[in-house]
Amino acid sequence: MPTVVARAVLPPLVGRFLKMHPAINIEVAAEDGFIDVLAAGFDAGVRYEERVEKDMIAIPIGPRVQRYITAAAPDYLARHGVPEHPRDLLEHANIRHRFQNGIALAWEFGEDDSAINLAPPATVVANSIDLEIAAAVDGLGVIRTFEEFLMPEIEAGRLVPILEPWTTSFPGPFLYYAGRRHLPAPLRAFVNFLKAEQRQHAER
Repeated sequence: MPTVVARAVLPPLVGRFLKMHPAINIEVAAEDGFIDVLAAGFDAGVRYEERVEKDMIAIPIGPRVQRYITAAAPDYLARHGVPEHPRDLLEHANIRHRFQNGIALAWEFGEDDSAINLAPPATVVANSIDLEIAAAVDGLGVIRTFEEFLMPEIEAGRLVPILEPWTTSFPGPFLYYAGRRHLPAPLRAFVNFLKAEQRQHAER
């Protein structure tokens, strides 16, 4: 599953699930690349909707809406000014993520027809979100990533959200598995657990 899901989505779900099913063991691999989970010996995987193969069964896991947000340290903004438009980032230092396959995705701002895609210059490029967040807190540049990663630093005052009108929302992740084979009992229990979780959220 993607690192963000392993860090921000799965922990409370695993806790509740294993308390209900103490005889079940779970093995989790956090991987931001794309692997064949069945060939790798896993019962299921987690991906975002656009990456789920068409012949797989997919069910929601975790929040149904997530967001990319942009932030920088107060010290950085005091020294360089506050960007008011995504294109302003072309004149700023930026902290970008490179996946293990070597790809550094462009930053997308906004949604639908008004979306703007930029590949701003980077002062720091890494495949470690912890290093990227630390660089942002140290005032080395602007960071844009999952809201879940940045909120602890924003709430502590170490980062300040910027370009808020250009926040990007997208559907949350899905658990997926092959539907053409017998479902292992532990996976079936987890699927039923996730469906019950979604029903409870829908009723609130």
